[in-house]
Amino acid sequence: MTDVAAGERQPSIQVAFPAPGGATSTVDGVALVTLDRPKVLNALDFTLIAELTDALEGLDRDPTCRAIVITGAGERAFAAGADIRELAVQTPATLLADDEFHRWERIKRIRTPLIAAVRGFALGGGCELAMTCDLLIAGEGAQFGQPEIRLGVMPGAGGTQRLTRAIGKARAMELVLTGRTMGAPEAEAHGLVTRVVPDGEVVAAALELAATIAAMPPLAVIAAKEAVNRAEELGLGAGLEFERRSFYLLFATEDQREGMSAFSDKRKPTWKGR
Repeated sequence: MTDVAAGERQPSIQVAFPAPGGATSTVDGVALVTLDRPKVLNALDFTLIAELTDALEGLDRDPTCRAIVITGAGERAFAAGADIRELAVQTPATLLADDEFHRWERIKRIRTPLIAAVRGFALGGGCELAMTCDLLIAGEGAQFGQPEIRLGVMPGAGGTQRLTRAIGKARAMELVLTGRTMGAPEAEAHGLVTRVVPDGEVVAAALELAATIAAMPPLAVIAAKEAVNRAEELGLGAGLEFERRSFYLLFATEDQREGMSAFSDKRKPTWKGR
């Protein structure tokens, strides 16, 4: 959680598409979205979340964008939480009327794979944003947690639900009720983090993973992501039925025919996304 001085406003989001791959190169099919408020540890106020949602939805509509990496500017934080001054003046009536938190579910509905590249703090809303992503690359010094209880409230953007699904009820309950943070190695051991890398290699590792995904057949990637996400929501029988139906429908695509022909011909496939 971060206390941000009133009146401070800078552009919140930087989008690079295609993402930079080095001094003079780019990563085809991959976008890099940066939360750009390093002076306040990339605090997540309503304006930033609105800008982020709009940026992600715009990229999701672009068929040439096949993977998105989200990171935070600076070395200290991915996002250290919400803007406390902004939240402190809210009431149940204003929160219900404005419903700013609905944007978090719009982010979850993004079809393009999202990869969080986390350096430093990912606390409160920052942890919730990281968990909204499909994959999570963390630096060795990263810290995760839901400290809202220390402010007299509780997680409100998915923390109780996604953390429980990621690490189990017992561990999630401890973190939510005590506000304790956990380091990257513990988060990886409990299944919250995909991979831990040296702090200086976080964005590069995330971009490398994104490039690998972007090189896969896009329709199959979208279908597979949806099926894995449904596994969190559906019973086993319904989930298996959803998986079968998605699998069958891919046999109507050119990419399925190209992939199997390329395998038989011992050549590299050329994906068209149709």
